[in-house]
Amino acid sequence: MLPLEHLHLKHVLQTVCSLEAVILRSFGPEGGQVLFTRDTGQAMLSRSGTRILTALNLEHPLARMVVECVWKHSTVTGDGSKTFILLLASLLRMINLTASKEPNVSQSYDTKEAAKAATARHLADKLLAFALTELDDLIAEYVAPYGFCVSLEEFTPKTQSPHCTNCHFLHTFLSSFFHTRLSHVHCDFISDLTCELLSHWKLKNDPTYVSLQFLDDSFPALHTPVAGFPVNCSCLIEGQVIHRDFVTPCKSSKQPVKAVVFTEYLQPKLLSQGDVLELCCTDEVMEEKSIVHFSSWTERSLECIIAKLQSFGVSVLLSSVKQSAAVLALATQAEMCLVECVSEEELSLFGKLSGTAPVLESWKIQPEHVATLSFCQPILLGAHRYVHVAFCDSEEKPVAKPCSLVICAPVEGQTDQYARAFQDAIRMLLTTWEPMPMPENAASKRPLQSHNSTSLHGDNLTNSTSCGSSSMLPLQKHVVEPGCVIPAGGTFEFLLHHALFQYAHRCLASDDTKKDIHVSQLLANALLSVPRQIYSHSSKLFLQTQTRVMTFISNHSLPFNLVLKQANNTGPIQTECHVEDCKLSSNCFRKDVMPSNFFLLDLGLESVSCKYKLLLSVLQCVTSLLRVDAVLHIHNTQSHRLTNSSWEGTEDEAEG
Repeated sequence: MLPLEHLHLKHVLQTVCSLEAVILRSFGPEGGQVLFTRDTGQAMLSRSGTRILTALNLEHPLARMVVECVWKHSTVTGDGSKTFILLLASLLRMINLTASKEPNVSQSYDTKEAAKAATARHLADKLLAFALTELDDLIAEYVAPYGFCVSLEEFTPKTQSPHCTNCHFLHTFLSSFFHTRLSHVHCDFISDLTCELLSHWKLKNDPTYVSLQFLDDSFPALHTPVAGFPVNCSCLIEGQVIHRDFVTPCKSSKQPVKAVVFTEYLQPKLLSQGDVLELCCTDEVMEEKSIVHFSSWTERSLECIIAKLQSFGVSVLLSSVKQSAAVLALATQAEMCLVECVSEEELSLFGKLSGTAPVLESWKIQPEHVATLSFCQPILLGAHRYVHVAFCDSEEKPVAKPCSLVICAPVEGQTDQYARAFQDAIRMLLTTWEPMPMPENAASKRPLQSHNSTSLHGDNLTNSTSCGSSSMLPLQKHVVEPGCVIPAGGTFEFLLHHALFQYAHRCLASDDTKKDIHVSQLLANALLSVPRQIYSHSSKLFLQTQTRVMTFISNHSLPFNLVLKQANNTGPIQTECHVEDCKLSSNCFRKDVMPSNFFLLDLGLESVSCKYKLLLSVLQCVTSLLRVDAVLHIHNTQSHRLTNSSWEGTEDEAEG
């Protein structure tokens, strides 16, 4: 009989706490890097939560289940893997403490554990149900009004200035993201490079999140890792880098050229039965004649294909497969450059940027298959030589300024780490700017009445505006406005903690017994584990920051960004501020009336949408974990081998 392991709540908690102990070493702005070593002496140094978790050699299936949940969440949002584990452990501790208080003194040990497990499952289900029905309203009412929207529209890092508030916020947003996973020395440089990359890859007439989705999908073909150089040598280069080399001689030229993409062997189709080579012939003379006939026919057909390409002015051939020696010979004779074994991702990107389709049947080449390039030449990046192409300017092209990202680092492991950080940043921005539809029943549950007396209007996202207010029209369509960010350092957790207790008090005052007040308080207490860990080096600083946030929302009806805009105002305090065409009826504040050591300046910004999705993912994971009653152990070495992640990494892994 196969071994069966019954799982109790304490086993689940112990497993998650073990993962938490590993993650805590690199959590927060003061966190360090984790060093892993193999028996062979190979070492890996990383601050990425997902990278650390997937590198662990986990035997227990419950631990692998948790890591898979973290990996799936980070793959979508690009962020939050360490906070995921921290919140998961905190919630399980709260659930365990609550379930242990149930009256079951007279019961046996097994019965007690079964009762605790049932209570824990019930609490987890109620927490998830509460989050799915109430959490969106609470964030829109109590958290989003203190955030503000940052736009990516028409953003060019070269035009940054102290007066460009939107540029400053976007750079701060990216810099605080990179601080959680890369060396602090290079965070500002990588943030500038990311901003420049975003400014180039703006799809015409499309929303911001569409451009970000295009970047995320095309990222494997858009970046080139180069080991052996300092990180600050990373740069953007015009056009596309195809990660193969020419197999036929190529003359380096900056003149426009024409190219064609083939997805099959450049081989003619057999047109009739007489063209088929019959090897079963008994007469050696006839067999030899058939071979000669077939060879000459093939050669003539290839010559016709090359001649047709020449008639279109084609001088560059890109192929997804390795071509025959005859094709190489004819291409060399015709002075055509041939590039073989180009990846599917690179050919797909080439087609999108050039606006052409690949040739599926070599005898059906048409003008729509021919791409015009401004140049095609070899390029040497590190120790490798690649093909560098650039595309001619055209109004029909979907991208304004296509470019490729060159990521440099002293060793290959670091290039991989920085590449993952770049892609995670793109996914995080995509999550931040992607519209989140509000559930249909959310708008009818109750009107959103903000505790602020000030209402901010304006749908134009080209400037930083408040992204949450009872009178804002977008709140009728979305939980959080696209591009909504909030000061880091626990601000989101402090505000939502306050909102959950306000919700409980409101339910008590209205004597609403249908709503479970206990689960909102449980979630509120679990949220504080995040800022407590951020300020673990100083409990006094934790209390000071919490008091500062609560005092700010009690005294000021302005969002944080408007206060920061007035921070550099040395003139008299204004009594009226303009945001677009609307006015604020309350005062704007100078630097001398702002709280000292304002936390935004130290810890940066974070995405409200990412935080919202993180909470939902954690609560879904808690529910799934507590529904596991037993583990049936099977000895399948192949399955175990596939679950272990390689340190070299795969395209499916994501940093968090």
